[in-house]
Amino acid sequence: MLYKIAADVVVLIHFLWILFLIFGVFIGKKYRIIKTFHITGLGFAVIMQIFGWYCPLTYLELWLRKKHDPSLSYTGSFIIHYAEKLIYVELSPLVIFILTLILVSVSAYFYLKKER
Repeated sequence: MLYKIAADVVVLIHFLWILFLIFGVFIGKKYRIIKTFHITGLGFAVIMQIFGWYCPLTYLELWLRKKHDPSLSYTGSFIIHYAEKLIYVELSPLVIFILTLILVSVSAYFYLKKER
């Protein structure tokens, strides 16, 4: 049971991380340390997708799920798995990569935009 709880906590942290990558630019414009962390996270996300790697949190969640009950484990990407499970949307790795590049572009725009 402890492994299941730990895996669920990792899922929550993973969702929060993704939300930070999406919305972190709004906090990052105000705080330099957040901006640095946000840009680093976006860069890491792009690199992982280019090389076909999964987030370390995905590997941790899968390991914990296998320890609790191997039948609860899934294969592939965290985002693909939960998008299909929660909102019934089928996403390919290419779509996720394109969305990530759009997110990076929008973040770059906000970071580079001069205040009037």
